[in-house]
Amino acid sequence: RRAAELRKEMTPQELVLWSALKGKQLGVKFRSQHAIGPYITDFCCIKAKLIIEVDGSQHLDQAAIEERTAYFQSRGYRVLRFWNNQITQDLNGVIITIQEALT
Repeated sequence: RRAAELRKEMTPQELVLWSALKGKQLGVKFRSQHAIGPYITDFCCIKAKLIIEVDGSQHLDQAAIEERTAYFQSRGYRVLRFWNNQITQDLNGVIITIQEALT
């Protein structure tokens, strides 16, 4: 899909985080809306085997979240999850957490 189409599907918080991840700003390439098995990740760095998920009120099904996370982990990925309000209120803290996971 085209980048403009993907941006239309992102939440405002995903757009904010994507603006900090794209273009190897953290030293590695992230993909947005990357498919792994039956799931679409919010953001994925294949090289670092790191997935970043942005959760809001649409992600209240804890069992589904745990199943999804277990699937990614079974394929060797680490998963970081951030709530929308974390990105809105503390983007710098979110970026620091991601950078720490990359090192």
